[in-house]
Amino acid sequence: MNDDVRRCAEALWQAATAGDEYAAIEVAVSALDSGLPAESLILDVVAAVQARIGLEWAHNRLSVAQEHTATAVNESVLVVSAHHAAAGLRGPEQAKGRICLACVEGEWHTFPLRLLAEVLRLRGWRVDYLGANVPTSALVVHLHRTGPSAVALSASIATHLPAAHAAITACRAASTPVLAGGPAFGPDGRYARRFGADAWAPDARAAADLLDHGLPRRDGPGRGHQADLEYAVLDLRTPDLVRAVMDELDRHAGETGPHGDTAEDAASIVGFLKAAVYVGDPGLFASFAGWMAELLGARGMPAPALPAALDALADGLPDLPHARAMLRV
Repeated sequence: MNDDVRRCAEALWQAATAGDEYAAIEVAVSALDSGLPAESLILDVVAAVQARIGLEWAHNRLSVAQEHTATAVNESVLVVSAHHAAAGLRGPEQAKGRICLACVEGEWHTFPLRLLAEVLRLRGWRVDYLGANVPTSALVVHLHRTGPSAVALSASIATHLPAAHAAITACRAASTPVLAGGPAFGPDGRYARRFGADAWAPDARAAADLLDHGLPRRDGPGRGHQADLEYAVLDLRTPDLVRAVMDELDRHAGETGPHGDTAEDAASIVGFLKAAVYVGDPGLFASFAGWMAELLGARGMPAPALPAALDALADGLPDLPHARAMLRV
C-alpha cells in the first residue's frame, strides 16, 4: 500500500466511523481528482476500510450501531465514487458482455458483491446487480430472461452453503457459467468446487480478472455434499438446539452482565454445525468455534461459556455421532 492510498484509507476511516457521509465522499472524490485510479480507490481504500470496520466490530471496539453506520457511509462512498469515475467512460453499447451478480438465498452481506459490481462496470461490463437474499427460483428466471455471459454468486457466511449449493446447481442447469466468491466457500474455494462452480475467486479484483479472461467451463455436475440423515435431523431440531445453547450462554452471561445478542450467537453456533455436517468438514466448525471464542472473549463473556454451550448442544444430539464428533474442539 503506497502512502497516498494509506492516507486516503485513514481519512476515509475517520469519516466513516464518525458517520460523516459528506466528508467521506469528499475524501474519495478528492482522491480520484488527484489521480488515484478508481479501481484502486474501490479495492485498496474502500474495501480495506470496510474490512477494518468488520475487524473492529469483532473485537468489540465498534458497537453494532457504529458498524452499521460506518458500513452505510462506505456504501454511499462506493456508489458516488464509481459514478464520478465512470463519467465519460464507454457506454453500454460497447460493453464486454452482461454479468449477473447475486447473493445466495439467505445472504444479506452485499458489500463484497457491490465492490465487484462497480469494478466490473468500470471495466466495461453490463452488470445486473440483484443484491441480497436472491431466491434461487427468481435467479434462474432472470438468467433465462437475460442470458448473461456468467453469474457471480456471493456467500459470506458458511451457514448459507446449502443455499449456495442449490443456486450453483440451478444456474449450471440453466447453462450459465458460475463464478463463486466469498468466505463461506472456504479460504481456498473448496466448497465452490465441490458444488460444481466453474470458478472461485478470493476477492473482487481476482473475480473481475477471471471474468475478463473468460471462465473455464466445468463438465458434468459437482461432487455434491456429504449431508445425510444427520443433516436432516439437525435441521428439524434447530429451534430446540438453538434454545438450549442460548440458555447456556445466558446462564454464563448472567454472572457478569449482558454480553451481546446470545440468541444470534446461539443460532450461529447451531448453523455452523449444520454447515459442517452438510459438507462433511470438521475443520469448518473448528475454525468457527475459534472465532466465536475470540468474539465472546472480546465482549467479556466468561471463558467457560462456549464449552458449556457446546456441551449443551451435544446433549441434544445423542443419536448423531458425526455431529457430536465435530463439537470436540
